[in-house]
Amino acid sequence: MKKRSVKEWLIRVALLLIGLIIAHLGVTLFLLVDLGSDPFNVLIQGIFRRLDAISLIPGLTHGRVHIAISLLIIFVLLAVDRSYIKIGTLLCMIFGGPIIDFFSLILNPIIGKVTALPVRIIILALGCVILAFGMTIVIKSDAGTGPNDLVAVVISDKLKKKFSIMRIIVDSLFVIVGWLLGGTFGIGTLICAALVGPVAGFFMPFSEKICSKAVSVI
Repeated sequence: MKKRSVKEWLIRVALLLIGLIIAHLGVTLFLLVDLGSDPFNVLIQGIFRRLDAISLIPGLTHGRVHIAISLLIIFVLLAVDRSYIKIGTLLCMIFGGPIIDFFSLILNPIIGKVTALPVRIIILALGCVILAFGMTIVIKSDAGTGPNDLVAVVISDKLKKKFSIMRIIVDSLFVIVGWLLGGTFGIGTLICAALVGPVAGFFMPFSEKICSKAVSVI
């Protein structure tokens, strides 16, 4: 495999960060309409709400819980097989939560006032599309994968089982645990499950061209 130059790594990391910002804008839309989120954020939301209810940690936010749980996953993965951890994995952990907090601060005064269910569903579906597009940029940047996405990847590799099956199992566990802790599981979670995969499949070739073109300027 050709060794990447520093310039190529910088371009790939920049692409990853752009994709991360786009994807977490979509996640923020899920959270603000409160109709249910993607599986991992159902878990994060449940943990955040449970800790916030007992006032255990001052200054707690959804984004900070996101960082903490992502960091925990990385520690576990380091113990299992550190080859899965790349610079992009760490960047996803560090910036994912703050990006959600930033967009929530800006958009909550606007989206928080929306009460009509059809409009909230449209916003949620838009969030799915945005998430799927951002996710494909992150994947095609080839600079690393987010900690929550790596869970299914590692389990699939170690058990030699199909990734699609392991992804369904892992996502189901995220949803069940998150819901039991107080996270919102609803129509939004189902819409997310139905839309994100197909939309990501649609955007994948387009995102690959974007990333390949960006890297080819080296």
